Amino acid sequence: MIDQDAPGGSGVLDLLERIGSVVLPVGIALYALLYLGIQQVYGVFNVSPEQAGIDQATMFGRLVGCLILLVLGGTLVIGALVAAWWLADRVTGGRLGKLARAVRERAWAAAAVGAVWCGATYWGFLGYLGLAEGVEAASIVLVAAVIGVVAFLVPFRLLRRRPGGRAGMKIMIAAFTGIGLGFALIGQMESDAVRLATTGRGSVVLSLVGFQEQWAVATTPGKGLPIRGGVSLLLLGEHEGAYTFYDCARQETFRRPTGSTELREITLEPDREEGFTCDALTPAPAPSSSP
Repeated sequence: MIDQDAPGGSGVLDLLERIGSVVLPVGIALYALLYLGIQQVYGVFNVSPEQAGIDQATMFGRLVGCLILLVLGGTLVIGALVAAWWLADRVTGGRLGKLARAVRERAWAAAAVGAVWCGATYWGFLGYLGLAEGVEAASIVLVAAVIGVVAFLVPFRLLRRRPGGRAGMKIMIAAFTGIGLGFALIGQMESDAVRLATTGRGSVVLSLVGFQEQWAVATTPGKGLPIRGGVSLLLLGEHEGAYTFYDCARQETFRRPTGSTELREITLEPDREEGFTCDALTPAPAPSSSP
């Protein structure tokens, strides 16, 4: 049975297949880049995720949850863009639709659009390499466009010759879109991790990717003597019988055995004002015990 509402007689299954051919490469590229981003976040605190007790299964679950949230948010954005395109097409009497079809029918034009789009994804990569610091946005966009035209224009034009090549071009564009979004997220994740390490303020992005911002006061069992003067410490995790802490006031990461450490005043993702700094983490008035 043919879905009469689908254009060109294509059914709903064909539409879902087209959507899946785009969403899957984006999701795979995003997952790979988010995995790299988590490594960068913990690297700010001079530890690896494994040293903080974050194994592969835990990281996979957190990143899949992040992808689901991104899909939910991205669906709203895409739906709004489609609605805006449809409305603009109606207002212009169908001229936008005719323009889109004209671009698709002209191989060089379609290849140029795809090449510039893929080149734009290098914007985040240039920022990840630190090459975009102190450079104007217009210059970055120009460089990214030139990269796209030089690297992708001719290959995309050759791919447009066959139906299989056109499908491969769509997959490549989707994959590079996911890579570009991933590098943009990595840059934001690393920036937010540096802010957390220097000021003690977390962010929504770090929570989104599964980084647990948990603060606690560590004491010695039995005696109740506060460690590091009773200052609130960022608990990065526990691995092989030892806690990994980050002392925001001293800008230092250290480990302590779980058997000789007791956690008190545990707070998950505290709500802190904009001007909060590590200096506000005043220790309790009790004798300290160095780890």
